[in-house]
Amino acid sequence: MAYKDPENTILLETTKGDVVIELYPDLAPEHVNRIKELAREGAYDGVVFHRVIDGFMAQTGDVKFGKQGGISFNPARAGMGGSDKPDLKAEFSNANHVRGACSMARSQNPNSANSQFFICFDDAGFLNRQYTVWGQVIEGMSNVDKIKRGEPVQDPDSIVSMRVAADVE
Repeated sequence: MAYKDPENTILLETTKGDVVIELYPDLAPEHVNRIKELAREGAYDGVVFHRVIDGFMAQTGDVKFGKQGGISFNPARAGMGGSDKPDLKAEFSNANHVRGACSMARSQNPNSANSQFFICFDDAGFLNRQYTVWGQVIEGMSNVDKIKRGEPVQDPDSIVSMRVAADVE
């Protein structure tokens, strides 16, 4: 498949099917760099969708406690960890949290995004300018819709692989 900008396209294979995400390096350059860096390291492979709220979003990306087969994998702690890289400074923008928007999860501290992210099932405008939008699902949103719900999710779905399109074409 040919993508208009393979260097800024993520190929996300989940246990429910494939998803293609267009990255927004102009809006959130540091967050896009982090997503690509972790994807290229294989850090997201095997990471569970630990918090999935119907009508809201599917959250994943805890590469420490949420990575199946990882040395620190702990389903009870999934969602409490990140990568060994430093937290990111917020890159809030006027991008809307619409259906398919990809945005960084964080703690109360606006500058605490690290590796966790979520994909919006529906419009979530109340998050606008408070969370960093770094991409948008352009294919496979129907597969995101199939991800098993829960807080926490019992026997969760996961990321099989997450790659930068430029690396696989």
